[in-house]
Amino acid sequence: MSSIKRLPKPLLSSYEWQTDGACRTTDPDEFFPHEAERGNRRLSREQRAKALCATCPVIQQCFEHAMAVREPYGVWGGTTPEERLAMQRGVAV
Repeated sequence: MSSIKRLPKPLLSSYEWQTDGACRTTDPDEFFPHEAERGNRRLSREQRAKALCATCPVIQQCFEHAMAVREPYGVWGGTTPEERLAMQRGVAV
C-alpha cells in the first residue's frame, strides 16, 4: 500500500486547480493504465491523454503537483510516470 504522507494537506487550496482541468470530464481510464496494458495500446492511450493535457489551462499546476508528490501512476501534467521519474533523477527524457 502506498504512503499518503507525500500528499498535500487536505485543504481546498491544495487541489482547487483541478476544477479547471481539461480532464475533469474525461474517463480516468484515459490517464491510468489497465493492469495488462502494454505496447501500442498503452502508447496510444498515453498519446491521447497527453493531447488532452496539451489543451489544459492548468497543465503546469498539474505537472508541479505530480512532481511534488512523486505521483507514481498515470499521466499528469502531460507526463508519464517514467518521464517524471527520469526528470526527478536528472536524466534526459
